[in-house]
Amino acid sequence: MKPFLQKNKIVVVIILGALIVAFAVYLALSGNLIGGEGENNVSCLDIPSLPDNSIKMVTKVIDGDTIIIEGGQSVRIIGIDTDERGYPCYDVAKNRLEELVLNKEVRLEKSVEDLDQYCRYLRYILLDNKNIGLQMVSEGLAVARFYPENVKYRSEIELAEQEAKDKEIGCKWGGIGATTEDNTNTANLSWDKLTTGKIVGSCQAGNYYNQEITIEGKIVDAYNSKTNTVFLNFDKPYPNSCFTAVIFSSDQYKFVSSPEDYYSGKTVRIKGEVIEYQGKPEIILNNPEQIEVGK
Repeated sequence: MKPFLQKNKIVVVIILGALIVAFAVYLALSGNLIGGEGENNVSCLDIPSLPDNSIKMVTKVIDGDTIIIEGGQSVRIIGIDTDERGYPCYDVAKNRLEELVLNKEVRLEKSVEDLDQYCRYLRYILLDNKNIGLQMVSEGLAVARFYPENVKYRSEIELAEQEAKDKEIGCKWGGIGATTEDNTNTANLSWDKLTTGKIVGSCQAGNYYNQEITIEGKIVDAYNSKTNTVFLNFDKPYPNSCFTAVIFSSDQYKFVSSPEDYYSGKTVRIKGEVIEYQGKPEIILNNPEQIEVGK
């Protein structure tokens, strides 16, 4: 046996290697059958059932549309959507939801789907028969967000959203009343030129396509591209910026030298028509009268 192994050492190594690889592939395939996409399914199987209209205590608020109930399970409110962490209205929406439901018993009303892909219960949340999602939208802290099958309360919530928009209520629609990403309120700044007309926060610019308005916000990221086009990005660095002001090379001679350096890090107002480019709002700056630095 020993002489055989010595003579066929390479063959034996190849066979052992092949067996190890085959076993690894088997484990991977087995994992795909019960893991990967299925991992959520396995963990979801461990979540206890939650009958329709269950009464549960809210023990924690994750953000403006997600809570934790007694027992440790997550509940995502149906019909609304609020800002994620790092966006302007995250804190105010979360804080308001805490005021409304934290450490209180709520009724959890079921719709079509029981759980989402993150194994969170999908429920309307009611406190003393008041629809909390509807209230968040009415106060301008959330937007209406429905899938086709979820029709209950849809008309009420969408109407509340339109009324909040029309009356410019709350952080989502109130423009300058909202704080920016770094929680800096710009109300204490003074302005000499751009003081009239509609003035909104930079992260609300996408609600005003094809309208001439004034945008206020902080330029956190600015650069001059290879085509000598200056991009001034607001609130978050590219590509996650809320809004962008653009100065083409043909107009740069009208502005200060190196506008990408001069305006970077400053809170400014931009006036012009909001247009859409690659799914994001922007304003083209043709002359320096369209931009003002807050003092």
